Amino acid sequence: MRKLKAKPTFKSEAHEAAFWSTHDSTDYIDYSKSRRMIFPKLKPSTETISLRLPKSLLDQLKTLANKRDVPYQTLLKLFLLERVHAELHLKSAKAS
Repeated sequence: MRKLKAKPTFKSEAHEAAFWSTHDSTDYIDYSKSRRMIFPKLKPSTETISLRLPKSLLDQLKTLANKRDVPYQTLLKLFLLERVHAELHLKSAKAS
């Protein structure tokens, strides 16, 4: 087994990112001792956007959300996610 280098300390995340982009982590970390971790409370980061919709479309979305007993923003995210997955799957199917 080779000797590992000491992990450096960093002044900021930017310095750390720059370091790891030019260095091999196997020189600093023994991955044979690693173990799988589960982070149950970790949520994906989100970004706020502004979206203009026709009032009639928003009203229809709110009606659907009310029928499903979910917030309309959540329903909109689900619809977008389903459509993005469908589009990506369609493109990958056409490519093969």
